[in-house]
Amino acid sequence: MGRPKALVRDPDGTAWLRRSVAVLLDGGCDAVTVVLGAQAEEARALVPDGVHVVVAPDWASGMAASLSAGLRATPATGHGWPWGIVVSLVDLPDVGAPVVARLLRGDGEPGRLARAAYDGRPGHPVLLGRDHWAGVLGGLEGDRGAADYLRRHGAELVECGDLATGADQDTPPGDGPARDG
Repeated sequence: MGRPKALVRDPDGTAWLRRSVAVLLDGGCDAVTVVLGAQAEEARALVPDGVHVVVAPDWASGMAASLSAGLRATPATGHGWPWGIVVSLVDLPDVGAPVVARLLRGDGEPGRLARAAYDGRPGHPVLLGRDHWAGVLGGLEGDRGAADYLRRHGAELVECGDLATGADQDTPPGDGPARDG
């Protein structure tokens, strides 16, 4: 991408980080914790008021560092759902609040493990019930995140292909005028 994805903006100037927070809140999350890495202080300026921020100091070691930092902060701060959390990425431009809402449907069960699927292909966001946090933390390594854990434990696939493609964006969309939201 050439810069931290948390600092990328859509052509209309909307910061990806702000859009991602709005998607989670509008989709039904009670609170959001943003995990920052590269250029954390610059990215922090884009975080809306009332949103908890965690910095993953070892972010360069891979995705596992960010997920670990977020999970470790959640029980201590009380952020996130009492029974689970939704893990999402900042580079999912077409994943909107309806995807998050569909993933959250049903009773809040601490043993629930689910992930959005797009035409049968597993993607993000991911729902981690509290009962799975220790297991996920125990298996995190490098740039793999929780994919192996989700596969081994039979995460429920919640089809969302009618709502989005779920494709992550790894090339710049083009920078628009500076705007924070």
